[in-house]
Amino acid sequence: MPGPKRVRQERTDEWASIKQRTLWPEQELYEQIRPLLLFGETAGERAKETGAAARTLSRRADEFERYGMQSLFSSGEAGGAREISKTLPPELRQLIVDLHAELPTMSWREIAEICYIRYGRRPDHKSVKHLATSGPPPRLSARRYQPWHLIPDPAERKLAVIRLHAEGWSITSIAEYLQTSRPTIYATLSRWTEEGVAGLEEKSRARKGPRKATLQVRNEIRKLQQNPLLGEFRVHTALLREGIEVSPATCGRIMAANRQLYGLEKPKREGRAKLEMPFRASRRHEFWSADVRYIEEHLLPDPKPVYVITIFENFSRSVLSSAISATQNQWDYLSVLVDAIRRHGAPEAIVTDGGGIFYSNVALELYEMLGIRKERIEPGEPWQNYAETLFSIQRRLGDHAFSNARTWPEMQQAHQTWWWNYNAEHHYAHREREDGRHSPSEVLRGVLGRTYPEEVLSRVLYATQFTRHLDKHGYVRFRN
Repeated sequence: MPGPKRVRQERTDEWASIKQRTLWPEQELYEQIRPLLLFGETAGERAKETGAAARTLSRRADEFERYGMQSLFSSGEAGGAREISKTLPPELRQLIVDLHAELPTMSWREIAEICYIRYGRRPDHKSVKHLATSGPPPRLSARRYQPWHLIPDPAERKLAVIRLHAEGWSITSIAEYLQTSRPTIYATLSRWTEEGVAGLEEKSRARKGPRKATLQVRNEIRKLQQNPLLGEFRVHTALLREGIEVSPATCGRIMAANRQLYGLEKPKREGRAKLEMPFRASRRHEFWSADVRYIEEHLLPDPKPVYVITIFENFSRSVLSSAISATQNQWDYLSVLVDAIRRHGAPEAIVTDGGGIFYSNVALELYEMLGIRKERIEPGEPWQNYAETLFSIQRRLGDHAFSNARTWPEMQQAHQTWWWNYNAEHHYAHREREDGRHSPSEVLRGVLGRTYPEEVLSRVLYATQFTRHLDKHGYVRFRN
């Protein structure tokens, strides 16, 4: 029996008319996302036309591109995962179940990556989760590899690491599975990459070079210890005068052994009172600090020092803005300050030493317009605003790269690397935090200071960006 005759209608792009003509929810959903798929229309534009959420349209369009028409008929993400998982080959489904049984803490995305390495197909992580928790029973009845410390042969231990890594296991998963540390796994893979099969053999850890701490050296240190005021560094320098090169740490160990053996007196040090930090912050953006450090060791064509101008936040110790410059005038400082304010808002107060660039007329006007209180440390006391600590860490992290820089781009790259590493690595001041946030960037957490509308900020910062002054003869000074 023939069906009802279709009535010919005019084509339209008006969503209200299209919606009235759809018969099924799946048909309506397809009509919603069709302009995104065929004509490249954005989800935001289509959301205005249909009244649907832009994020929902974008997500459903992505699912259609990934799974095709069946994504229109799945009931939610879990239903979609169940439908997709049915299309996976049996061997791939069994691998997912076995991997989850072998290491239950392995992430779904890592299991998907291993599947791609083994079979050239990367399933969605939702499908992996569904199969791992409700798929066929695992085939593995025992561990493939015993824990690291239970494998007697060193070569077999390392081969287990190499095989698991070749399957796609991450270093973290291998370390957890073999019950050892990540540095051990990393060192094993590095030796395999560099040495090949030879890297499987155990290397002797015995001392390769001659021992410096001979009996003669120990005796010379014992003689010097007759002066109870000498510490390990002073003993180290005294030995250098005699042509004996021994590190201060080695001197310290020998001195401790001599004190125990001969009953020598230990140097007495006067107790140093712990000084209270005058600008210790109790909340984010309560105090900012600014300072300039000279970099004199470098290989640039111009032997003059270069300067690192840095603004950092006292509570998190995070570097908010920093620049390496060939000069250290007020405009160099103001450009760094403006960058910090645009990125992080304005602080309650800024702490510096008595440098003229921090007290220029333009800088003082900027503080006043933005409501920033100006504070000053005591002369010769850089510890009061943590600048001493910051520059000490900078010496350890960045000075090696600064001293080897031959061009200005290399110097700037070394500065950027130091900036990123400093904010990302653990800070000694945050070692006892209980929230797991131990780096400056983690402690700051993107919290902003006092923010201003862009039009207000542009008007306030205008003087720091466009500065030209005419002298009495009507001339402008440009680039000195």
